[in-house]
Amino acid sequence: MSNKYEVIIGLEIHAQLATASKMFCGCNNNAEGKSPNSVACPVCMGNPGTLPVINKKALEWTYLFGLALNCEVAPQFNFERKQYFYPDLPKAYQITSQTTPPLIGGHLEIEVDGEKKNFTIEHIHLEEDAGKLIHSGGHSLVDLNRAGTPLMEIVTNPDFRSPLEAKLFMQELQRILRYLGISNADMEKGHLRCDGNISLREFGAEKFGKKVEIKNINSFSSLERALEYEIKRQGELLDSGKGEEIFQETRGWDDAKGKTISQRGKEMAHDYRYFPEPDLPPVVPAEAFDLEGLKKQIPELPSGKRKRYVEDFGIGKTEADILASNIELARFFEEAVGGQQADVVKKIANWVLGDLSGYLNDKGLGIMEIKLPPSNLRDLVLLIEKGDISGKIAKEVFVKMIEGGKSSAQIIEEEGIKQVSDTGELEKIVGDLIAGNQGQVEQYRKDVEANGNSPVLNWFVGQVMKATRGQANPSIVMEILKKLLG
Repeated sequence: MSNKYEVIIGLEIHAQLATASKMFCGCNNNAEGKSPNSVACPVCMGNPGTLPVINKKALEWTYLFGLALNCEVAPQFNFERKQYFYPDLPKAYQITSQTTPPLIGGHLEIEVDGEKKNFTIEHIHLEEDAGKLIHSGGHSLVDLNRAGTPLMEIVTNPDFRSPLEAKLFMQELQRILRYLGISNADMEKGHLRCDGNISLREFGAEKFGKKVEIKNINSFSSLERALEYEIKRQGELLDSGKGEEIFQETRGWDDAKGKTISQRGKEMAHDYRYFPEPDLPPVVPAEAFDLEGLKKQIPELPSGKRKRYVEDFGIGKTEADILASNIELARFFEEAVGGQQADVVKKIANWVLGDLSGYLNDKGLGIMEIKLPPSNLRDLVLLIEKGDISGKIAKEVFVKMIEGGKSSAQIIEEEGIKQVSDTGELEKIVGDLIAGNQGQVEQYRKDVEANGNSPVLNWFVGQVMKATRGQANPSIVMEILKKLLG
């Protein structure tokens, strides 16, 4: 593809809200691991004569999210029926608020290749999820456990100019959902899904090209790869003079084949025959919610944490990004810091990002699944700072802390592994070694006279560490050796 085309991308992002019950009935909203169609009732199965009741918590969380993204709250909105037939939609319509959304506008700033960019939101609406089709053995089976799950849809403006921008935006959105505690936002489990709308136009042109929608993308890498493929496909058609073969259509992404596949022509709004849901009243948020109170519930978001970690803690930008990307890791880190000075904070951050994260990855565990209070990690780092234990021994103690639930002080006391920093004791050990290894002493002095240093010094350090079972303080040992060797 030539470089004469500008990429235009907009996203439609669906986030399942983790409320206790479904959107319009009292069914358990958590069907994970449950047998098909075991978490469904006449309301979410669309039986005639049933009446929906609005889940207030789902509404509240939608407003909380919208306020976090600087959206404008509509003074009133209606739920409506969106008519379409699909096997996993038993009513043959979906209750949504798409044409009269509760939240309008909004924006989210993210960093792309070191440059901050602001991406805007067209609107956010709330609706019910459909069920799920399971294709097996030439048959399609319907599971309605997911039917009626509260589904928040974030519709962006076509602000993205590359697949990378779209992916980074999605990743930041996932972090915010988790920081607010309103969605598990796990793409692999379908809690967070994305449709990508993409078209190409020549640079300088005002009119958009024909839009293609890529449906139900369920991972960040798939989003980036699907958009990259579609850019290449459309660009090649335009370059070959076959631009008329780009249709406004819905395509699916085949991750195994690495390509998009045509599914159907793209519906227009009038195809759905929207009309107000007759069984639900209009919602007036100012009467139903304390919006100012909701604003105060918004915690420090990932962008704020990243900025604070760099400015207040002196942590590198890359390290701050990683720490702030996971709300549980960030909480652990901040509790471990506990008001320490910047140099200690940096060392705590290194332990969290290094040994702790490495252990979690190796064991396939989350930070909440281990027996390690944050204060215990802080105490371990402070023991190293005081010279009570060496860095090498600390790594062994650290694993024992995680697996046994004991503090570093307990482990050191029980195993007698406190670092030897007593100068008198170390001078005696070093003196005995020098007396018994005169050949090495002579070699050391020759090397120092010729070159200013000698590898024999490290040999002596190793012998001292061996004699003390690794418990000698290396820096003190080095000072004593230089003094006694002359």
